Amino acid sequence: MKITFFGHACLQVEVGGKVLLVDPFITGNPKAAHINIAELHPDYILLTHAHQDHTLDLETVLHYNPTAILVSNAEIITHYNAKGFTGHMMNHGGSWLFDFGKLTYVTAIHSSSFPDGSYGGNPGGFVIEGEHKNIYIAGDTALTYDMKLIPLRTKLDLAILPIGSNFTMDVDDALIASDFIECDKIMGYHFDTFGYIEINQQEAILKFFDQGKDLMLLEIGDSIEI
Repeated sequence: MKITFFGHACLQVEVGGKVLLVDPFITGNPKAAHINIAELHPDYILLTHAHQDHTLDLETVLHYNPTAILVSNAEIITHYNAKGFTGHMMNHGGSWLFDFGKLTYVTAIHSSSFPDGSYGGNPGGFVIEGEHKNIYIAGDTALTYDMKLIPLRTKLDLAILPIGSNFTMDVDDALIASDFIECDKIMGYHFDTFGYIEINQQEAILKFFDQGKDLMLLEIGDSIEI
């Protein structure tokens, strides 16, 4: 399983011979100017919620990849179905066996609306199980006790957590979250895109290191394999 960071909360996951793009927000991020959307070829596009900093480039990606399947909550899929796009609806606690593996839609504590203010349903995160590896993509969320439910069903190999604070949990809450989900290998995201969520990266890494945990902060365009 290969995970590539495209900045902010945008990820690409290659698993089971398929390409999953998560929360496509690239052109609105000056730090991701070197990422060419036309070169992305997802089979699936996963949306954690409807905010513009997670959906901005969705329709452009679909222009280049019209057969890509959207996966999100019912409200988001209904919204894009009305525009002629194909999607798979999910809701909290639900799982589905796709051709790349098992996907579960889990709780996130946040808000969710489209740029025009219309309702985007409840936000969520995703647990992906494939190639005998399991990852948790938390989406935009506060620290929530519901995270303790994840390891009751799934042993995680990697968790991708927001760490920028202000709109989501911060580094210290992410440390607590790593205990809740029983996963010491963390990839941070949703940080440093703009002023509200800038962090001290070395301090963040050291906080995890001091507790025997690994916090990975990738450069935009870089990848890891698990």
